[in-house]
Amino acid sequence: MRVAFLNPQGNFDEKDSHLTEHSDFGGQLIYVKEVAMALSKMGIDVDIITRKIEDEEWPEFSKSIDRYEGYNKLRIIRLPFGGKKFLNKEQLWDYIPQYVDEIIKFYGNKMPDFFTAHYGDGGYAGVLLKQKTGINFSFTGHSLGAQKLEKLGMNMKNFETMDKKYHFSKRISAERYSMKYASKIITSTNQERSEQYSHYLYRDSINVEDKKFKIIPPGVNLKIFNTELESLNLKLKDKKPHIILSSRLDEKKNHLNVVKAYASSKKLQDLSNLSIFLRNIENPYDLKNISEKERNILEPIISIIRENNIEDKVFFFDLKSQKDLAGAYRYFAQLNSVFSLTAFYEPFGLAPIEAAACGLAIVATKNGGPSEIFEDGSGVLVDPFDVEDIKIGLLNGIKNAEKYKELGRKRVLENYTWEKTAKNYLIAIEEGMKENININDQLELNSYSLIKSFLKLKMEENNE
Repeated sequence: MRVAFLNPQGNFDEKDSHLTEHSDFGGQLIYVKEVAMALSKMGIDVDIITRKIEDEEWPEFSKSIDRYEGYNKLRIIRLPFGGKKFLNKEQLWDYIPQYVDEIIKFYGNKMPDFFTAHYGDGGYAGVLLKQKTGINFSFTGHSLGAQKLEKLGMNMKNFETMDKKYHFSKRISAERYSMKYASKIITSTNQERSEQYSHYLYRDSINVEDKKFKIIPPGVNLKIFNTELESLNLKLKDKKPHIILSSRLDEKKNHLNVVKAYASSKKLQDLSNLSIFLRNIENPYDLKNISEKERNILEPIISIIRENNIEDKVFFFDLKSQKDLAGAYRYFAQLNSVFSLTAFYEPFGLAPIEAAACGLAIVATKNGGPSEIFEDGSGVLVDPFDVEDIKIGLLNGIKNAEKYKELGRKRVLENYTWEKTAKNYLIAIEEGMKENININDQLELNSYSLIKSFLKLKMEENNE
């Protein structure tokens, strides 16, 4: 059996170049890579099909075929579409038909047995391939456009500007087709299925009770995230526990409210220090040398630190790789530290289970996946919008770190490994291959009117 992963955006290479350092190289790529690797180790021939880039600023992605060392049944296939230069994911929509044509040309008469499509652009490619070849596909959305446009505050006034930047009218259409014509829809949690896929913008495309849904949680790479390997030697004189923030600098990850909670609590400061993990930022106090997006996140954080005179209690670490990240987790786990992810909404929560696997106690947002991962009491769940609740949760985590680190690690090892994810994927694939779904739409990426009707409805509700 040959399974092909459709992932037009971002890219993959053996050294994991740019992984987690760029918005197109986030958790979705880690997910695809790990599931593909685990499936290949089960004896399945696996291809990850992405984009060939011939750009001197992105030299890692110019080879047509690449591999990960030790994974002989897994190929990275890079196909030319959309020109030679790197393009952000928002710029790829018009080139997806070209991507599909290149896939068909590459395989010829020996097409894969099944496609598994990722994100809306991969999903739309799956639909087009289904239309042209009859081969079934699964759809893993990772995050959906409907939630993003709401979080970004799209309204009737800013619709044109935001649609031009983010291409929501194309993305929503692509997601609607993907849901309608996928043989299987794979989500990480029940909450993701019931809340995200029931959105007004996906009505008539999918019923959240449809049997095509499969709940398959992602896993942890236990070769990296574990308690057995060496810790980084960070050489901190103070051996107090630390509160760890290690998510990328993104407003929705909500670093700011954790910093506010820490700065406003003498108890937290007496019991612990605060550590913020960064990527390629050596001196966060030197804001002029930081990108605008990251500066907008760091500036208020630095202001709070200075206003409360807690510079000696807050530490910044520039960690270059997942191995360094895991090593830092292990170091702080020895101090009975707490990992905190208080995102306003987290679709799943891969970072907390990686931290838990390394022995850290977990304090996480109650909005999204963590509420299912830690529903058994193996972690502390907090309201990310409530600084006081975050403060209480962090104090609970610090004071009971021994209990939470033991429960959290046990929870991960029993339920969240990539091998388990891949086995469930294979079951979904084998079931999906048997489905008989016909495409009866004239495919067009234009949900312009649908989004406007939704925004108008929201405006009327707000005015009542």
